[in-house]
Amino acid sequence: MDKLLRLLSENSDYSPAELALMLDETEENIIDRIRSYEKQGIIKGHRAIVDFENVEDSGVTAYIELKVTPLKEKGFDEVAEKIMGFDEVASVYLMAGTYDLALIVKGDTIQDVSSFVSRKLSALDGILSTATHFILKRYKDDGVILTDIPDDERRCMQF
Repeated sequence: MDKLLRLLSENSDYSPAELALMLDETEENIIDRIRSYEKQGIIKGHRAIVDFENVEDSGVTAYIELKVTPLKEKGFDEVAEKIMGFDEVASVYLMAGTYDLALIVKGDTIQDVSSFVSRKLSALDGILSTATHFILKRYKDDGVILTDIPDDERRCMQF
């Protein structure tokens, strides 16, 4: 993978000057490459990783597995596109294995997510079954450790 993309995926807060220094390139070259990646659709956005356990009234998140009947000539894409249209759905993934699609769904309460699954999601054509798993605690999210483990203990955990 391109080193610039790897650095940006680990920390989107790096400035072009910092990236230029780390990659031994000019700042202008870094800016041009980032703009090019954005135009090509390689970089889709920039975001912060938030530890929602420290945010009051942050709601609930569920991981939902779906078994789906793929539609003729469209496969899973049409079903995925319909699911992506729901505001409650944060992420949609095509999977290999015992289920076909995986979703990350957010709501204010467990009841909100349950209602979404029973009234909207399971009512879609092609949905054979759902399995909902509520996320109770995040220990690590997108490569970032969210628990308060002292640095000296964290080093001991590395193999």
